[in-house]
Formats: sequence, C-alpha cells, structure tokens
Amino acid sequence: MNTLLELTDLGVSIWLDDLDRHRITSGNLAYLIENKCVRGVTTNPAIFDKAVSAGAEAYAAQISELTAQGKDVDQIIRRLTTDDVRAACDLFTGLWQQSGGVDGRVSIEVDPRLANDTAATITQAAELWTQVARPNVLIKIPATAAGLPAITESIANGISVNVTLIFSVDRYREVIAAYEAGLVRARAAGLDLSTIQSVASFFVSRVDAAVDARLEVNATPAAIELKGEAAIANARLAWVAYEDALATARWAELAGAGANPQRPLWASTGVKDPKYDDTRYVVDLATSGCVNTMPEATLEAVDQHGRVIGDTVRGTGAAAAATWRQLAELGIDQRAVCDHLEIEGVQKFIDSWEQLRGTVQNAMQAP
Repeated sequence: MNTLLELTDLGVSIWLDDLDRHRITSGNLAYLIENKCVRGVTTNPAIFDKAVSAGAEAYAAQISELTAQGKDVDQIIRRLTTDDVRAACDLFTGLWQQSGGVDGRVSIEVDPRLANDTAATITQAAELWTQVARPNVLIKIPATAAGLPAITESIANGISVNVTLIFSVDRYREVIAAYEAGLVRARAAGLDLSTIQSVASFFVSRVDAAVDARLEVNATPAAIELKGEAAIANARLAWVAYEDALATARWAELAGAGANPQRPLWASTGVKDPKYDDTRYVVDLATSGCVNTMPEATLEAVDQHGRVIGDTVRGTGAAAAATWRQLAELGIDQRAVCDHLEIEGVQKFIDSWEQLRGTVQNAMQAP
C-alpha cells in the first residue's frame, strides 16, 4: 500500500516544508497535492531565500518592476513572498473546503527580527493576514516569550496562527494557554470560533542534534545507548501535554462554542544524522490528529521505503518520560537544551532573512 496514503488514512496531515514560484507555476505543487497526499505547505526565511536564489529567473521581472516603482528591499520581499503564498493558497482551495478548513493551509512567517517585539509582531501578523487575503493562510509567530501575547492577540482578532519554533514541553503548555486565551477573547467579541485554526510547530530533529552532541562528549555506554532517543521522546511528551489540554473543562467549553483544537505539528523532520533512518521522524511520530511538515527529500523517502506501523505516539508518554529521566541522570537538562535551541533557532531565521535581503538587493541592482 502507498505509505503516504497509509499515513493519511491513519489521520496524519502531510504538509510540504518548501515553496517556490516554479513549484507553483510548473504544476509540481498541484501534482504533489493530487498524487503525494500533500495537504498543506509551510515556509520560513530559509525556504524563501533558497527559492529566490535558485529561481532567480522566476522572480527577476517582478523584482525589476518593483524596484522601478521605488520599493525598498523589505517591501519587495513582502510582495514576493505573499504573492507566492497566495498562489499556493489558491491551489489548496478545494482541499481546504473538503477538509472543513482544517487542511489546505499555507504558512507565512512574520519577520524573524521581530521575535522579541510583541507589538511589532502583532502589527505584522495582521498585515500579512490582510495582504495574503486568503482564509486558508496561517501566520507563523514564534513561541518566544514576546511571541506568546502576540499569539493571543492575533487569535483574538480571528487570525489563524502557526506557532513556530517550539522546543520545550513547558513552552508548549504556554502556547496552548496563549491560544485558549485568544479564543476566549474572540468568543467575547462575537467571532465565529470555527473559522479560527492553529497548529503548534514542535521542532524535532534539532533536539537530537543537540542532545547527541552532549552524549558523545559523555561517551559512556549509557550515554551512547541514548543517542537518537531524545527528540522523539520530547515530541511524544508534547503530545501528552496536548491530550491533557483537551481533557480540561476550559477546553470543553471552548470546543462547545465551536473552537478547533490547536493541532501539534512535527517540524524539522528531515534527519540530520545520516546514520539514522531518514523516515524516523515521520513513522515514529504517526498519530491521528497531528501534522507532519517535511522537506521534499523526506517526503520522497517516506513514499519510497517508509514503513507505517500504526499509531506510534498515543500511550508512549511514560516511556518518553523515562527516557528524559535517564538523560537527566547523565546531566542533560531538558529545559536548558530547549531554551538554547529556541535562541539559536531565532538567530538562524534572522540570518536566513538577512541572506534573503542580500539576495534580493543583488537582484534589484541587476541590469
């Protein structure tokens, strides 16, 4: 049986972690939707930098036109990215309608330089929502301390949000609270809660990369035995937090008013260590109600040789907690690792954004 179809039938929403203009205009994205069970798309600054760098011809005419109009580099980036996201949203319209608004979603991120500026994040999230002007767009807001109130405010205003850069389970619980607080305010304002969607993007492979490096320094047999165990255990604990949130009276009241669960989304699912199976962050985190956004190489790997063995998340919380207790005994602090990864993740996105600005600036100066 087709592995991607098996995952979809299990209840996993497969999203593609990539977008560029050629993928849209060539019919490739439409093909992936029709034949590879792709039910959504996520983007980030690194993806857009790669898109503009590799697909210079696809963007050259528009960059030249906008430059002639006197637009600056940030205005041009906004136009390029929102145009691509809007076009992708249109390709997903049918799926969005068929899924009742759950899938068929395309994400676009606020400028990562605003990660620690609540007010500016709120303003730009609203601008992106208005500029893309499609009901199936998701605005990506980072799960930084400053991002949490921006999530609440955006949800309260009826904006659907993809919360990104979540690493720790503690921070994830704060994200859930921020989402629910926004829904409470949206309901008080008379908004239709059923139109508001959100996903919480929990990063996976980076956790293994960080923890494995520490285990290699330790180098004891116990440490080596735990290599490659941290990330999946971390994500499975996030699922426990999700289930706990859905079991509360607060959520029951919101659900009764039409609210949608904020689905966990597994991000950073491309394997960084070549010694690991390249499908592990998909098949080992498969459960009904989750989203898995994967780069095309991972999508193809799952399609070609992935093996779905059923639900690999529900009921795993106790074992996942035991894994992290063993790691703690070796001196690896879960929150400290995740806090470091959050800071590093924000900086990586800022670096990619600046690289994108440089790429576009060079194109603006082209004859």
